[in-house]
Amino acid sequence: MADGSTPQVTPEEQRQLAKTLGIDEESGDSLSLAEMSDAVEASADPAFASLGEAVRSDLEGRLDAELLERELRNIAERIERLPEVREKGIPDGDREPEELYREVAAPGWRVYDHLLEVGFFESVDVNSPRFTSDHIKDTARTLIESDDLTGELTDAGFDDREQTALVASVTNNDTRLARWVPTTEIPEGVEFNVEDVPPLYQRAMGGALLWIRTLDVHLWQKQVLITEEILDDAYWDVKAMLGGLYLMTRGALEVADDEEESLDDNQLTAALSAGAAIAIINQEEVCRDAYRITDEMRAPSEAR
Repeated sequence: MADGSTPQVTPEEQRQLAKTLGIDEESGDSLSLAEMSDAVEASADPAFASLGEAVRSDLEGRLDAELLERELRNIAERIERLPEVREKGIPDGDREPEELYREVAAPGWRVYDHLLEVGFFESVDVNSPRFTSDHIKDTARTLIESDDLTGELTDAGFDDREQTALVASVTNNDTRLARWVPTTEIPEGVEFNVEDVPPLYQRAMGGALLWIRTLDVHLWQKQVLITEEILDDAYWDVKAMLGGLYLMTRGALEVADDEEESLDDNQLTAALSAGAAIAIINQEEVCRDAYRITDEMRAPSEAR
């Protein structure tokens, strides 16, 4: 059931998050998101805002604000609909599975296609810093401190505990995120053709959408292996990925709608960076939770 898939942030994970944010660790395992917001200080480093500032300049007049605003609402609506998808469990179908997760991903694909068309991903790739510990720390601080961004996540269907889980998944996985680098920073001499590697933010958004799109077929084909726990974990991983896509889309809308700016450059950088990081971490998680089914994870065989 969907309620069982709500993430449980352990006391240790909350203490680690508090440490990253510069909050007293002793109280970190009991602080709500609002209390963390009151305790944290947003980044004062002018360099952190540079991504938001540069992307605004590069893409001025190229993004379709009407399309992005419409699809942002559609992504939020699909997030709200996810419990119904989880209730159905395995997609029905005789010859092929019904569209459950594929339908959920549809607004994200429309955003992706538009951003690809206007060169959004290339602009962010050129201007974004790597996922260093400092950049991740500044991203988390700014996201938590921003009532606009946390309020929008609330409106999109993420409660306090879920938002804490999203932020913790970013701050507590800095080593994993560091492996994802902008294409422009991939060193020479690697064993693959760098020209074939998409920009980092395209990999983050497109990768998440591909995992979501293939989930119907995977669950349908492997249904004899699937447990309720796998379905619960997949549900949360998909919801988290959609949350990352929501933040990235919100950042793109901010760039498109320059007449009614509501996010400053720090907040814009945080929306884009946090959105990409959440999409990255949770596409790796859904692979582990639902696709690579070990003997220990699988449902018992009826033939035994």
